[in-house]
Amino acid sequence: MRSPISGYTRLTKVHKFSAAGVAAAGAAALAFALVPTADAKSDAQSIGVKQVAWNTSAFGETQQDELNKQSDSAAAQAKTAAEAKKKADDEAKAKADKERAEQQAASRSEERKPVQAAPVAPAPKAYANNLDGWIREALDIMAAKGIPGTYNGIYRNVMRESTGNPNAVNNWDSNAVAGTPSKGLLQVIDPTFKAYHVDGTSWNIYDPVANITAACNYAAKVYGSMDNVNSAY
Repeated sequence: MRSPISGYTRLTKVHKFSAAGVAAAGAAALAFALVPTADAKSDAQSIGVKQVAWNTSAFGETQQDELNKQSDSAAAQAKTAAEAKKKADDEAKAKADKERAEQQAASRSEERKPVQAAPVAPAPKAYANNLDGWIREALDIMAAKGIPGTYNGIYRNVMRESTGNPNAVNNWDSNAVAGTPSKGLLQVIDPTFKAYHVDGTSWNIYDPVANITAACNYAAKVYGSMDNVNSAY
C-alpha cells in the first residue's frame, strides 16, 4: 500500500518502526497526563480552596448603602449651599436696611435745618424830590466816586447861583454873551457839564442831581472842593 506521506516509501523498515514507536510513546504520555493519579487527587484535596459566596441580597444592600451615602452627601451640600445663600441674603438685606436708615436720617436732618431765606437786596434809598433830597442823593453818588464836598458847601453855592431853581438860566453874563449860558442849580455851561459829567447820572443838564455832581466834579479839579468856592467859578 502506498503511503500518502511524501517520502514515506523511501524510508527503511528500521526508520518506519522508529517513527511508529515515537508516535506511540507520545500518545501514552498524553493519556497519562490527562488521567490524574491517586497522589494528584490527594494533593488537590489537601489544598484548601475557599469558596466564593455570592449573595445577591447582600450586594443589593451594599449598593443601597452607597446610594444612601451619596444622597446624604448631596443633601448636606445642598443644605450648606442654602445656608450660605440665606446668610448672604441676610447680610445684603441688613446692609440695604442700614443704608436706607442712614438716608432717612440724613433726609430728616435736612428737613430739620432752618430754611434760609434768599438774601434780599436792600431797597433803593429814597430821596425827597426837593433841594434837600437832591443834595443828599448827589452826596451819596459823589462819595461812591471819590468826589469831595459837603452838604453845607453845596447848599451855600446853590443858593447863591440859582436860589434852588433847577431850571434857572443866566442870559446876561459873559457866558451868555458867548452863546453858552449857565444853567441849572449850580449854573454850569454845556461844555463843562459834558466834560465833567458823572457816570450813572442823567445827561440832562437841568437834572438837579446830574447838575450838582458835574459842578462839584469840576470844582474838585479846579478848586479842590465845592466847599472852597465862594463866588462865581
